[in-house]
Amino acid sequence: MGKPVVLLADDARTRGRVEAELGKRYGADYQVIVTGSAQEALDALGELRDSQGQVSLVLAGLRLQDATGTELLARVREFYPAARRVLLITWGDQASVQAVVQATVLGDLDAYMVRPGTPPDEVFHRSVTEQLAEWGRSNLPGIEVVRVVGEEWAARSHELRELLGRNSVPFSFYPADSPEGQRLLDQGSGKALPTVVMFDGRVLADPSNSELAEAIGVSTKPGSGRYDVTVIGAGPAGLAAAVYGASEGLSTVVVEPEAIGGQAGTSSLIRNYLGFPSGVSGGDLAVRAYAQAWSFGAEYVYGNPATSLRPEGPELVVTVADGTEIRSGAVVVASGMAYRRLGIAELDALTGVGVFYGAAASEAKAVQGSEVFVVGGANSAGQAAVYLAKYAAQVTLLIRGRSLADSMSEYLIREIDAAPNITVRCRVAVTGGSGQNRLESLTLTDLDSGAAETVGAGALFVLIGAEPRTQWLPDTVRRDRSGFVVTGPDLLEDGRPAGDWPLRRLPMFLESSLPGVFAVGDVRYGSVKRVASAVGEGSIAIRLVHDYLRST
Repeated sequence: MGKPVVLLADDARTRGRVEAELGKRYGADYQVIVTGSAQEALDALGELRDSQGQVSLVLAGLRLQDATGTELLARVREFYPAARRVLLITWGDQASVQAVVQATVLGDLDAYMVRPGTPPDEVFHRSVTEQLAEWGRSNLPGIEVVRVVGEEWAARSHELRELLGRNSVPFSFYPADSPEGQRLLDQGSGKALPTVVMFDGRVLADPSNSELAEAIGVSTKPGSGRYDVTVIGAGPAGLAAAVYGASEGLSTVVVEPEAIGGQAGTSSLIRNYLGFPSGVSGGDLAVRAYAQAWSFGAEYVYGNPATSLRPEGPELVVTVADGTEIRSGAVVVASGMAYRRLGIAELDALTGVGVFYGAAASEAKAVQGSEVFVVGGANSAGQAAVYLAKYAAQVTLLIRGRSLADSMSEYLIREIDAAPNITVRCRVAVTGGSGQNRLESLTLTDLDSGAAETVGAGALFVLIGAEPRTQWLPDTVRRDRSGFVVTGPDLLEDGRPAGDWPLRRLPMFLESSLPGVFAVGDVRYGSVKRVASAVGEGSIAIRLVHDYLRST
């Protein structure tokens, strides 16, 4: 296969500098193709598709001979759904503003960028390389730190792909019956599946999550000293607490049982997070925050979840799964939520082999050309549907309500409406399913008429909310009926703390009914379920931790 293509469609009068900058900077690794009209660009895309070429990026000027740039970019998805689509604009061109806004909300482009100025224009090139990096993350082979060999639709194979992907460990997966898979198995010491081959040649036969983490070099046990603050969970709220805690001089340890990023880490694209006008994947945001906290000195404990919490004198003691105790002056609970299950026995048996809970990013390429279904009406389900539509032949979004407008952001609704291979079915529930070794069909029931139908299905992605991970907390940490931690003002009755609050002062904002234990993010009662809100609560909690530690 030849070089990936960067396609430029621009008027001959304005494309000279863009063409020169693309060729000069990217010509060694990409084939730069230049066209002067929308039809020329579409013809080129058709020829590339027929010859099985790769297209990474399409840049279009706003005004072409035979169409607008946004009209061209809207059609790119027909040929290359995964290609990045960028509109070129000029500073001061007010006519472009409305075009950019409209195309963005309709999902017809991924980003816009200003034409390059006097070379070297590094702002222009940063925009280009960001788009190429986003495309390359899913479409180019990278460094293989880990190679996984297994049965493609086995549940444990899915778990490992999800685990490695969400923790941003570069890996490749090889089906056990493929030539490369057989070669790797023959080199190993046995045939146990899945088999993991490390970058240094070590072979792990069906390793546990902790064994794999240790092999990669990730700590699975806390240090023996006392910390200022223990953070439970490495979602956006926990990562924010880790960044601010470590950067402000607090000895900080983060306990994460599964993967950094929490539920947000599974989002293929967060479009409404402050400071990322082109959007940012949840995984990328989580990796950046993890690296930031680590650079300030925060410690991480992976795959060893918290199992209990108790006060002991001036300390709070967290016990983890292997029995190790972590002692600290304060605890920030950011344990997030676990995906809610459908509770259908025949589908539960197919979890990881066609039925996935919030796993759109890691399994998208595996369903290429298939008909897939997404259950859920909130933003996470909408983001999953849009991302899956780049690979699947058809995506059907199933919701129990009468409209997406009840629970989904408008920009996502418009993207879904504009996608030619996404269908929305309202007032429909999944009530059954079947398959030999993997999902093959679903039973869908109309909630108004009660009529049921069986449809063929390549995969089912379920995003129907979640339940707080608070079962490990002691009874002294008050929770509501659903298990969310009650904090601050919500602990008061008639202006005074209810229950056995032991201190003369009132509970601080975000502080639970156990002094020194703070709850942030999705796990907290009354929290706003947004990434930005979780990050804000995590940072505020550290301010409160400082105050608490000074008072003890």
